[in-house]
Amino acid sequence: MQHVKLRQIQLKNHPSLNERWVQDVIAEDPSILGIGDVVLKDKERVHRNAGRLDLLLQEADGHGRYEVEIQLGASDESHIIRTIEYWDIERKRYPQYDHTAVIVAEDITSRFLNVISLFNGHIPIMAIQFSAIETGEGVGLHFTTVLDTVSRGFVDDDEEVAPITDRSYWENRGSRKTISLADKILVICSEFLPSSTEFSYNKHYMGFWIDGRANNFAICRPQKSVLRADIKIPKSQENDQFIESAELDCLDYDSRWKQYRIRVTENDLEQKREALLHLLRSAYEIRTN
Repeated sequence: MQHVKLRQIQLKNHPSLNERWVQDVIAEDPSILGIGDVVLKDKERVHRNAGRLDLLLQEADGHGRYEVEIQLGASDESHIIRTIEYWDIERKRYPQYDHTAVIVAEDITSRFLNVISLFNGHIPIMAIQFSAIETGEGVGLHFTTVLDTVSRGFVDDDEEVAPITDRSYWENRGSRKTISLADKILVICSEFLPSSTEFSYNKHYMGFWIDGRANNFAICRPQKSVLRADIKIPKSQENDQFIESAELDCLDYDSRWKQYRIRVTENDLEQKREALLHLLRSAYEIRTN
């Protein structure tokens, strides 16, 4: 097959293509950014005394929002400050969502990448660099994530310093019925976990204690009438279809912690045991490999 040499062009001083064109392209198909299954929530969103946010994107089936600022040419101080300012306004206005600041530029120099990296870990921020490629059919945009948000473990992953509770705490917070459902999850996991595995009872969840250390490939959150199992596997079309075909009650996909949140009932543990076993085993293998 013949190799076709691609021609990269710069949009900074292009006679007809400008920042608004890039914005419209992303708005028409936000998935081209490569940050997941997101949809357009707003464009040129007005912030009083702070200007206009280029794009506000939202996860199609989750609770994450992305404040996106676009710049042609190289990213600079004002671009970074503007992006963080819009992120801060949105997170304060809508605290029920998980917000991420997204810097998009043709050129993110090593100097400014280092500056942005200093914020990461304190501010969830991403840097995406794009190239404009000219072909006989037109101009295409190619996006590359050069800085992703810091992937954090569960708040209580460090079991030695986590607020430790006990079984009675969860019986009061949830119920004895839902605690028994969690016990059955542990029984399912016994098919691939060491026999010494037990629950660790923490303030925010029940995790897994394996061979003397935490391994939270999944966690259980007993509620009053149902059990919620958060299973840490990547979101994919294959996993979505598997969960749907198994008729599991999936609440949503938590992209921040990269886990499916599934509501589990007594009936699920009896009739959908094999499906739950498959998901839990997959999560454990991903976590340990």
